[in-house]
Amino acid sequence: MLRKGKEYIESLKDLKPRVYFLGKRIESVVNHPFFKPHITAAAMTYELAHHPQYREVMTAKSHLTNEKVNRFTHIHRSIDDLVKKVKMMRILGQKTGTCFQRCVGLDALNALYIVTHEIDSGEGTNYHQRFIEYLKYIQGGDLMPAGAMTDPKGVRNLKPHQQPDPDLYVHVVEKGKEGIVVRGAKCQITGAVNSHEIIVLPTRTMRKEDSDYAVAFSVPVDEKGVTLIVSRQTNDTRRLEAEIDAGNPKYGVVGGEALIVFDDVFVPWERVFMCGEYKYSLELVEAFSSHHRSNYGGCKVGIADVAIGACKWIADSHGLTNVYHIRDKLTEMVQLAETCWSCSLACAYEGYRTKSGAYMVNPLLANVVKLNITRMTYEWMRLAQDIAGGTIITMPSELDYRNPDVGRYIEKFYRVKEEIPTEHRMRMMRLIENIAVGAGLPESLHGAGSPGAQKVMIERRSNLEEKKKLAEIIAGIKEDEHFRDIWEMSEKEFFTLFKGGETKK
Repeated sequence: MLRKGKEYIESLKDLKPRVYFLGKRIESVVNHPFFKPHITAAAMTYELAHHPQYREVMTAKSHLTNEKVNRFTHIHRSIDDLVKKVKMMRILGQKTGTCFQRCVGLDALNALYIVTHEIDSGEGTNYHQRFIEYLKYIQGGDLMPAGAMTDPKGVRNLKPHQQPDPDLYVHVVEKGKEGIVVRGAKCQITGAVNSHEIIVLPTRTMRKEDSDYAVAFSVPVDEKGVTLIVSRQTNDTRRLEAEIDAGNPKYGVVGGEALIVFDDVFVPWERVFMCGEYKYSLELVEAFSSHHRSNYGGCKVGIADVAIGACKWIADSHGLTNVYHIRDKLTEMVQLAETCWSCSLACAYEGYRTKSGAYMVNPLLANVVKLNITRMTYEWMRLAQDIAGGTIITMPSELDYRNPDVGRYIEKFYRVKEEIPTEHRMRMMRLIENIAVGAGLPESLHGAGSPGAQKVMIERRSNLEEKKKLAEIIAGIKEDEHFRDIWEMSEKEFFTLFKGGETKK
């Protein structure tokens, strides 16, 4: 099944999640203006699957059913799949200028496909087949699952079982014949309120004492006992006040994150994909985080394309098109963005086949992608702020612009080139503010893990001892056994020639 954008939006009307925002219960996220941009951004992932120009990238053939499915429900089966995934991310970043939310669920699906196979192989369980049936359900309905990994964590230097409040990590409180009961919370979960399903994964490596916290499962977003409390974002209520001031009124800011509370939620066994197998928690975390971090050189670079275009528009409207320092800054923005894009492609092309048959990105390069994003995004957005100027944070409101008493002054004093409407300049300035100043920057830093998490993974896979050995061989401290004969031959020939030269002289 391949839903269209409108069909996805209509499907949300059938759900009744328990959602709170600004202290009030939200009866329908579809009918509430605050959530419309986030829903529309996610709808783009559905709509482009039907567009002739993007269909090849946005869809794939399911290896389970042989049916065409949205790539956001697909299990990567080749290097080509990994490459098309990051290409899809960039396209959607270009089309929405924001987070389109669906990639977290995609990465959760792929991580679980790989790791459930590993658990079954090692423990004799049946999680993998159970997950395959669930995946067929997701693909068959073209559903949007929200990936939920981050726990509140409480006191950071204490393990889950050591926390003064045991609910600070999601954990199993009861096991029965029909299923399990879970309690806890997942925080800052992207796209939660406008997803169909919630897929829960452990957020860290678990030890034996933390077995109850080594749990992975899925529940419908409106399951009994699940409550969603919507997060605040920079300038988020502007979308309720005026269109221009929202900056990106069609698609919003970041991904409509929420705190998801699990208050003794029952999960049937067919939706449980890990329950106490703590030895595999690290593998699951690494599989998910590697897939997810590889995305950032796609989606964030797509958003950078929008920011660069907006800055070029501003430069043109200000009459600064040919000023060298403006051209230089635009070029540097492109260079920084394309560097991150190159990293995303590299970790896809360096991917490999796992025992499950699914393909995994190169984990080392995936973490390099994300670490670069935590730095380079800030730099290209700093340049965007520089090019746009202080107007992006000092411009009057659209409400004043529409006011009959003072609007004419804004029209007069914020006009640049005669042929460019003041309103258009205001729209572009607000767009740059939205992208380059708003909530997207902290999300680039902390989304998919903060820089420290990437450095841990990079150090773990950096193979420093092997690099040290390379240096020792080149320096002549150790021999390279594989090329000893070549070296000895070359050395003999060298000294023979040298000796012959000395004799001749």
